[in-house]
Amino acid sequence: MRMLINSADTVVADALRGMAAAHPDLDVDVERRVVVRRGAKTGGRVGLVSGGGSGHEPLHGGFVGHGMLSAACPGEVFTSPVPEQMLHAAGSVDSGQGVLFVVKNYTGDVLNFQMAAELAEEDGLRVERVLVNDDVAVTDSLYTAGRRGTGATLFVEKIAGAAAEEGAPLERVAALARQVNENARSFGVALSACTTPAKGSPTFELPDGELELGIGIHGEPGRERRAMMTSREIAEVAVGAVLDGLAETGASVGPVLALVNGMGATPLLELYGFHAEVARILEARGVPVARSLVGNYVTSLDMAGCSVTLCRADEDVLRLWDAPVQTPALRWGR
Repeated sequence: MRMLINSADTVVADALRGMAAAHPDLDVDVERRVVVRRGAKTGGRVGLVSGGGSGHEPLHGGFVGHGMLSAACPGEVFTSPVPEQMLHAAGSVDSGQGVLFVVKNYTGDVLNFQMAAELAEEDGLRVERVLVNDDVAVTDSLYTAGRRGTGATLFVEKIAGAAAEEGAPLERVAALARQVNENARSFGVALSACTTPAKGSPTFELPDGELELGIGIHGEPGRERRAMMTSREIAEVAVGAVLDGLAETGASVGPVLALVNGMGATPLLELYGFHAEVARILEARGVPVARSLVGNYVTSLDMAGCSVTLCRADEDVLRLWDAPVQTPALRWGR
């Protein structure tokens, strides 16, 4: 096993210590496993809290800061954080305006965030929860009941975070987050499996010359295995699946936010080439791309591959997307 780690037992704590050293504008509690935006309680804003298993970096800790999350709760690798982390995070960011939990649709995350919300409400905090379930590849999996939460999480956290930064009330911030989730769909592709530090070997077998269509972000296999395809052919499958998923919502597909997301081990040279194919297909299908984002944002450790996320974007969503953001992984406008 070739990994730049000390041991599988300390990998998350070591990463959090490194994040604290690299980003002194964040309050990183290594023991409690919570990353908090400094001064989160002083702005009179709705607090945004998200979290999930580690191994998907920069999701979620890398999105803590101005215009996005108020706090993030990292669990062990591919393992949900516990309610105590979420409760501590909520108390650390609540300024009296309430807290929004952004929850990816994985069973552990759903149950633990629900329990944390109930405990927070017993402590007198107002809490709303928004479930992200954008993946069109499978409706049920090893980790979920229903669609998995993947790339749209970034869109939800950015749009909701911008609204909170403007001083929108909790009900408005939650409604926007749900709107973004309902208008977003994703599809992922693996060219290799990922390797968890604890296991030290690939999470599934993918023979040379084959790829997996419809994978999730925990290294779980997808809906179909095929012989290796070109970037153009993969884009046709992925974009087609996402557009079909959006069509099922009943609304026409107008301008979109487009995310081409690397799964952790795919270089930007390949991701930009893939984005060129995505943009070509969308233009041919009459779908205007209002904004694009290309890079590694919602990853699966060292998996090679990518995902495509499209989100319908009206003028208000575009304005909030363009609003200033300053986090370790996403920053513009400041």
